[in-house]
Amino acid sequence: MKFKDYYETLGVTRTTSTDEIKKAYRKLAHQYHPDVSKDPAGEEKFKEIGEAYATLKDKEKRAAYDELGRHPTGEEFRPPPNWSGQQNGQAYSFDDIDLSDLFASFSKGNRHTQQSRRMPIPGQDYELTTQISLEDVYEGTTVELSFTVPEYDNQGQLKRVPHTFKARIPKGVTNGQKMLLRGKGGKGANGGKDGNFYLNISFLPHRLFRVSNHDLYIDLLLTPWEAALGATVKVPTLQGAVNLKVPAGTNSGTKLRIGKRGMPKHNHENGDLFAVTQIVVSANPTEQELALFKQLADVSTFNPRVHFE
Repeated sequence: MKFKDYYETLGVTRTTSTDEIKKAYRKLAHQYHPDVSKDPAGEEKFKEIGEAYATLKDKEKRAAYDELGRHPTGEEFRPPPNWSGQQNGQAYSFDDIDLSDLFASFSKGNRHTQQSRRMPIPGQDYELTTQISLEDVYEGTTVELSFTVPEYDNQGQLKRVPHTFKARIPKGVTNGQKMLLRGKGGKGANGGKDGNFYLNISFLPHRLFRVSNHDLYIDLLLTPWEAALGATVKVPTLQGAVNLKVPAGTNSGTKLRIGKRGMPKHNHENGDLFAVTQIVVSANPTEQELALFKQLADVSTFNPRVHFE
């Protein structure tokens, strides 16, 4: 029989507490989850992690495993004489048996003791990212989540189980926010509570707006004469276009605030919209336009680079 170092698989030591072993398992199970991991061997690692945790989380199994001693992973070995597996009234043949099968039979042989000590086991927590448009975030929306997760059945076999449910995304969420959906994770065992589901909110890129918390930013393109003389221009918002007054003498990079036209907050107010000005010229000006620009150049004494001197 080949030895498997379950402690090494979970990245813990033999003195690690059960709670810390559980934390290590959850972290690795999420890392190598087949729906998350890009590692080609991720699913196999996920099974190895589950096998190690199934033994080390159980007080009696862990004690029996520790009695096997320390061996390099993959080394052929036989349990020592009077190993605890025989103390339950069963004699094991260690030929052509896998370590995980050994502990599965150890579990069955100890069934009466285990049933009398069955403890509630909480369900696994799951995490998923959903992408939402700004328009949907602005109004609030409902998303349908469909995914599959590995779960153990009553026979201890790992199977992929489909999960589908709808989640309400309220107004006021921010980009990168993590929502907690209680009881929407994996099923608990022995009367344990179902796990939780964590939904990461990701805003889809918008063709006009950039998001910063609850504020929005938009590039406002101005002609040179609009920037110099001042103008009133239409600016789109998520609530419809508004008229914005551009002061005379506006430079590129100026932020013009449009109050309460940003993203909604939980307090039923809104952030602001900032129009960031950019002065642009035509790539194909007419002869008359060029003549006017030349005339301006001839009469103007303005030097934006005077600070270079």
